[in-house]
Amino acid sequence: MKEKKQVLLETAFLAEEIEYTGAELRSHFVREKSGIVWDGVVAFIGPCGVSGSRLVDLEDAEEQHEIVSKRMLHFLAEHFQQPLREGNVRLRLFAAIVKETLEEMSPGIAVKRDGDDLYINGRKLTVAICTASTLSTLFHYGININPAGAPVAAVGLKKFDIDPKRFGAAVLDRYERECESLERAIRKVRAVS
Repeated sequence: MKEKKQVLLETAFLAEEIEYTGAELRSHFVREKSGIVWDGVVAFIGPCGVSGSRLVDLEDAEEQHEIVSKRMLHFLAEHFQQPLREGNVRLRLFAAIVKETLEEMSPGIAVKRDGDDLYINGRKLTVAICTASTLSTLFHYGININPAGAPVAAVGLKKFDIDPKRFGAAVLDRYERECESLERAIRKVRAVS
């Protein structure tokens, strides 16, 4: 039987620079910016500045933290008909993919993963958050390129001479293949009693 190719997840690297303010973490941002109508992930480059009511993490909001970076590689994902627990599991899978890709592209870098956060020599490389809307589960994953202005000890891709566009494209490709493999694994088993 010939297998038909079905679109389960699409990805795109946006050409325009976009400042991530937290307002982008909403349903259909991916569609508006890329035309993707299925589950999707877009990547883009731009500064990051999130504070006040745009902080989705309640602990950060209660402590009046800010998320700041002069230049980041951002990923914004939207998965429809998915509970928040699965969204967070997918975010951690995404973090593992970023870690693996970084270690392969720059051998010798020791990257530590703690949940969805990545660190190099104790300095924070990433920011991440997952939340739900009435339609979908969304996550933002930001990787510092130039972490200037960060309120914590941070490091960026620039320090390791990693091209953020090449790196971002590789991460998108790996995540797309992983999600397709996951969907195939769900559909290829029979039920047991």
